Amino acid sequence: MASAVPESAKEAPLPPPSTAPRGGVNLSLVDFGLRFVLFAAAVSSVVVIVTSKQTVVGKLRGVPPGFPVQAKFDHSPAFIYFVAALSVAALYGLVTALASVSVIAKPNLSTKFLLHFAVCDTLILGVVASATGAAGGVAYIGLKGNSHVRWDKVCYAFDKFCRHIGGALAASLVASVVLVLLIWISIISLHARIRK
Repeated sequence: MASAVPESAKEAPLPPPSTAPRGGVNLSLVDFGLRFVLFAAAVSSVVVIVTSKQTVVGKLRGVPPGFPVQAKFDHSPAFIYFVAALSVAALYGLVTALASVSVIAKPNLSTKFLLHFAVCDTLILGVVASATGAAGGVAYIGLKGNSHVRWDKVCYAFDKFCRHIGGALAASLVASVVLVLLIWISIISLHARIRK
């Protein structure tokens, strides 16, 4: 009995697997969008913390009246590390967004890129999370103080500075969540490409 499938259909090579799962969402486009959000969140965080500067006169306990005291991000090594880490994350978000465009344009390169994205996204997540934790710890002491070691809280005097730090930390947390989503997307896309 002759087969019903034409000979030309049997020899045609299979197209590269799509990044769109059965639901129809193109994960490459979602990946590109999230990488742009990562860039925006990291840049926002850096801009907000770098512009956090406040000078107060006579508001701080233990400081003589009329003596000006200034709070800036570069007075704390944790905040300097935060700025450096989020700057790296912003650059990484921009570079990988451009690389993601090349994945959309040439899907046959996507498997290799997805593996690199998953590994590098994990490394950047570790850097961003550690910087957020370090800066958050210093900010918490500024907000609440620590009576056990007699560290006074300072946010009652440096209210504008502390609001800037809080905003920068919030944007950094958004960047961390976006990196987790990017790792999940890379893993899901790689899993979909495994031949069953």
